[in-house]
Amino acid sequence: MLLSASRNTPKMAIPSALRFMSTINMKRAMATATSSGTSSTTATKTTPMEDNGSGDDEVTINLPKESFEGYLVEPPSLSYKTSKAELLQMYKDMVIIRRMEMACDALYKAKKIRGFCHLSVGQEAIAVGIENAITKLDSVITSYRCHGFTYMRGGAVKAVLAELMGRRAGVSHGKGGSMHLYAPGFYGGNGIVGGQVPLGTGLAFAHQYKNEDACSFTLYGDGASNQGQVFESFNMAKLWNLPVVFCCENNRYGMGTAASRSSATTEYFKRGQYIPGIKVNGMDVLSVYQASKFAKDWCVSGKGPLLLEYETYRYGGHSMSDPGTTYRTREEIQNMRSKNDPIAGLKMHLIDLGIATEAEVKAYDKSARKHVDEQVELADACAPPEAKLSILFEDVYVKGTETPTLRGRISEDTWDFQKGGFANRD
Repeated sequence: MLLSASRNTPKMAIPSALRFMSTINMKRAMATATSSGTSSTTATKTTPMEDNGSGDDEVTINLPKESFEGYLVEPPSLSYKTSKAELLQMYKDMVIIRRMEMACDALYKAKKIRGFCHLSVGQEAIAVGIENAITKLDSVITSYRCHGFTYMRGGAVKAVLAELMGRRAGVSHGKGGSMHLYAPGFYGGNGIVGGQVPLGTGLAFAHQYKNEDACSFTLYGDGASNQGQVFESFNMAKLWNLPVVFCCENNRYGMGTAASRSSATTEYFKRGQYIPGIKVNGMDVLSVYQASKFAKDWCVSGKGPLLLEYETYRYGGHSMSDPGTTYRTREEIQNMRSKNDPIAGLKMHLIDLGIATEAEVKAYDKSARKHVDEQVELADACAPPEAKLSILFEDVYVKGTETPTLRGRISEDTWDFQKGGFANRD
């Protein structure tokens, strides 16, 4: 685990992939260029998205050239087609995740959530972009900043919040807390730094072994990128040609240590050496979607593993105990919020495309807030787990696959599954 950096950490330059202009700024730039005699054709080429005229529900996305950078592989196409409905759903999902994380913040400060709690405010585009690019047959596994992924994989807001508050209705029956959330096709939520990477590699092996048209998206942070088990997983994945997408969520700080102070090279998408890699603008859900779809297609076509580095940023601290301002300036945080926010960026696209009006977007935001507030009340009203010993043993095996007994620390602690009690106690 990385040590906290000192207050005089050198200010990091914002990566080029994060410096792309917002839609509004592009529109202003185009208007200025047109008025000064520049041809409208040039202006059209810089527009992030345009309706292709082939149908009311189809939209062509034209990403900025800074969206991707490839290593040993040609980057994904900057142009692709999607639907207006999908873009609108991406926006709604990101807003729900942010409202849910804000609710977690409030519940933690009210001491209804205890223990470790890591929020993903600012990083919503990654969970949403990946989920929209894959299917339910694919596997996803990540580290402890996992609330948004759990929601996108099918966990209800109520079940996520109930888990954080230690309630029986939680996704892990109140036993896991913030770092150990699960959903169908989602394998956590893992508390050990980098420990999920070999597990995700194993999930990919399972997909290959069962001849499934699926892959494993295995996520880890820049702070975990120097772990030995990560490189061991790279080697195994390439050796066996496994369908695994190694995803580095580079939010620029491992706990309180800037990436440049902990890594000899911060080009994480090149860390796979013999594994091709792509750097992705992780603050743009449209770029995340395209890169993730490319990665999925790459893996299931038998080309082996691929490494994606999502350049992103967390607005808050590493965890709830970290104010997040001792190793970076408030100006840096505000700059990222104002110029690169994934929700604000997609909102501008929706309005410019005519998919939604300003009033409709505000209505979506209001609806998300109302939904999350209702889910908070429902989760808070849920009962905690019962104080009975059987709960300790109920999730050791999948139901129906249990061994007759589960040995305890001493003979009197041996559990009998058929009896539903201790084997050697009256």
